[in-house]
Amino acid sequence: MGQTFTTEIQARFRDINLAGHVDNVEAVRVLDEARYEFLRFARLPGLPDGATGLLHGVDAGVSELVASQTIEYHAEMRFVPYQPFLASLWVSRVGSSSFTVSAELRVEAGGRPAAVWECVNVLWDHHAASAWTISDAVRADLEAYAGDPVALRR
Repeated sequence: MGQTFTTEIQARFRDINLAGHVDNVEAVRVLDEARYEFLRFARLPGLPDGATGLLHGVDAGVSELVASQTIEYHAEMRFVPYQPFLASLWVSRVGSSSFTVSAELRVEAGGRPAAVWECVNVLWDHHAASAWTISDAVRADLEAYAGDPVALRR
């Protein structure tokens, strides 16, 4: 398995619903924010000055679009003031123009995952209005964080 990217996303009081736990939609927001950090700021050795993240090597005008998401909730997530959510992310598949980010979301360090998530991302060339073929260099960057898919109950 390659590297795993771990980040903290601050819990917000507005994330909770009337029952006092984190709303399911907010869990997806937290994971999507972590995904953005992963793709834009994950450390890679030898990057040129000013370059950051797994997608530093895509062409100008190319961005990632979410094609699909699958999430499973394994434990209740309660809001705790000043306690961030902990997200661990990695790349579980790289195709020709898409890749899958897998993640585990924890409420506390050392705890079991409260949610597991898979997110298929398509690299989209806005100039050509079509999918962008992943270059060998971008593929190598993505594969630095390669790992197994999350265990979903499907």
